[in-house]
Amino acid sequence: MGRYAVLGAGPVGRAVAGRLAGAGDEVLLVSRSGRDPGVDGVRAVAGDVSDAAALRRLTSSCAGIVNAVNPGAYHRWAADWPPIAAAVRSAAEGRRLVLIGNLYAYGPVAGPMVEEQPLRPHGVKSRLRAEMWNDLLGAHAQGDLLAAEIRSSDYAGQGLPGTSMLNELIVKPLVAGRRWVTSLAGAPGALHSWTNVDDVGDLAVAVLKRGDSGAAWGRAWHTPSAPPSSYQGVADEVTRILGRAPVRVRPLPPAVFAAASAVVPLLRELRETNHQFQHDFVLDDAAARTEFALTHTPWERTLAESIDWFVERRAGAGRH
Repeated sequence: MGRYAVLGAGPVGRAVAGRLAGAGDEVLLVSRSGRDPGVDGVRAVAGDVSDAAALRRLTSSCAGIVNAVNPGAYHRWAADWPPIAAAVRSAAEGRRLVLIGNLYAYGPVAGPMVEEQPLRPHGVKSRLRAEMWNDLLGAHAQGDLLAAEIRSSDYAGQGLPGTSMLNELIVKPLVAGRRWVTSLAGAPGALHSWTNVDDVGDLAVAVLKRGDSGAAWGRAWHTPSAPPSSYQGVADEVTRILGRAPVRVRPLPPAVFAAASAVVPLLRELRETNHQFQHDFVLDDAAARTEFALTHTPWERTLAESIDWFVERRAGAGRH
């Protein structure tokens, strides 16, 4: 049994903490609020993850740290991420540090993404992610800590309020009975990888459980994810599970997206990642599957759990 700290109590942080606790480990879940997630074996505490000294004291008994922090709104990343990343790196010196990342830093790609391909950031968010990883990789090379990054595609799964485009744009409106749905940008038929947050937790546990074994560290890992599916493909699957006739996914016209992004901060920030939905955006997860003997959550289960979550919320709202 080990003792680990998970920073960030969002959907990914809770998934990682739950998986660690399920493996019999003691888990310290650090967040701004310190809200208890109600998971056996997880102790929630309030902490400032941008304060290196305080974070070091708080996690001093932990063998490893998982940075699953989500600073919030995209337009705040440039201000909020650098002090957090620096503090976490400092606090983790002499220990294992797993960074929960994404695929932004690869930039526009042709073909499936593999961990070894160069990072080609092309905007504020992707440059930040690349700098965070390169900084940790440098610290790892110097022997200051053991670092690994877990990179996942857009999240899928139950819950994830406000953090899953798939849920917000496809599952939620279809559960509500919509006859058509929209994709914010890109081609509805472009293939896209989707990652269940529970699978992120499984990979984080697998990396941490390697202890100080060199094979797990000093590199990135892609989370095992379901076979890629387009927005239209997801909509077809959701309507099939719901027992409804298929619906059409309509892309938001570029002119409408451009006009809306001029006044809506979230849409403005999404312009940097539009390429992910204009063409196929697929990750190759063979390395993690082979190294850790992991697989992905069955896709139908992922969608069914997402549907059930929204159905239950609608039923609960109807009772009030």
